[in-house]
Amino acid sequence: MNADQLTQAEPTRRRVIGIFLGGGLLASFASFFYPVLRYLVPPAVADLGGDEIVAAKITELKANSAKIFRFGSRPGLLIMNADGTYRALSATCTHLGCTVQYRNDLRQIWCACHNGIYDLNGRNVSGPPPRPLDVFDVHLRGDEIVVSRKREA
Repeated sequence: MNADQLTQAEPTRRRVIGIFLGGGLLASFASFFYPVLRYLVPPAVADLGGDEIVAAKITELKANSAKIFRFGSRPGLLIMNADGTYRALSATCTHLGCTVQYRNDLRQIWCACHNGIYDLNGRNVSGPPPRPLDVFDVHLRGDEIVVSRKREA
């Protein structure tokens, strides 16, 4: 092998090594940033339900208590007031999407994530929630409590 052949072979080896190192660095950056990107831009969640669901049986709730139920792909909150009437709302906080819960001692709906408080009509009372909870229609069908989306007029 003479000197001309040796100088032609070295740049090719350097180029191959450079490609491997560059590809490895690129793969490392992608493996670090892909989970961050997936966290910041979550996938769209399809609503997997209809407009009506059986949320509970009449015997499941006592006065001044609540139950979380699944309404499509999101949680709902069914409340039985002290007077025996029912109210159903979305159980997803309008601030960051945490699941809210009913506080029977305060007779309010509370989000534990950032101490957001809603009244029993779903209106935001205090804390960071920017808008009220979605309110659903409730009606009785035999011994079942049926919750449905509000019909827009």
